[in-house]
Amino acid sequence: MTSSQGPSAAVPVSDVDRNTLPRRVWTVPNALSVLRLLGVPLFLWLLLGPQADGWAVVVLMVAGVTDYADGKLARVLGQSSRLGALLDPAADRLYIVSTLIAFVLRDVVPLWFVALLVGREFVLGVMLLVLRRHGYPPLQVHYLGKAATFILLYAFPLLLLADGDGALVAVVTPVAWALTIWGGALYLLAGALYVVQVLGLVRAERAVPVRAGAAPRPAP
Repeated sequence: MTSSQGPSAAVPVSDVDRNTLPRRVWTVPNALSVLRLLGVPLFLWLLLGPQADGWAVVVLMVAGVTDYADGKLARVLGQSSRLGALLDPAADRLYIVSTLIAFVLRDVVPLWFVALLVGREFVLGVMLLVLRRHGYPPLQVHYLGKAATFILLYAFPLLLLADGDGALVAVVTPVAWALTIWGGALYLLAGALYVVQVLGLVRAERAVPVRAGAAPRPAP
């Protein structure tokens, strides 16, 4: 995707230094990101409590729309911010992980698929610790990861519909699983690219002698 806070801005995310963004808090894109975060517990309750799948699908659809809209508005209104650059990927990952766990409890998706994607988040968490140890900030969100997230957020409602009854199940099921496999593969690939970037930074730092007392080189 192409925004410091969403999938639709003109400047690629990897080209924007998060640390150069304004320290704004009260912006429309940030409000949408917070709204998306608040939808996570509501979605889980709908899915695991009353099992109101229709309303759960609505919450996921709203999450997908706000994921697109916050980046669009950040660009149009000139309201990109450091907080938004942190909230947007955090909300995306929280939705994906919580949705996958709920789907396992409901037997919507197999455990091995969830283990792969949740394992990816664990590996990225380790990479963040590596970056911090070497004095680097978190790397910018890659457009491939945003694309994978966007696909998964649209695949999940279809998976819920495919798990139900009715005439649409036969039509929805292959589409739902095609998007899930495609999005999952891109999600894992984006994680692998992140690991490669982190290891490349660490190797480059070790290859260049650092003067005593010099500050670590900033991330590109």
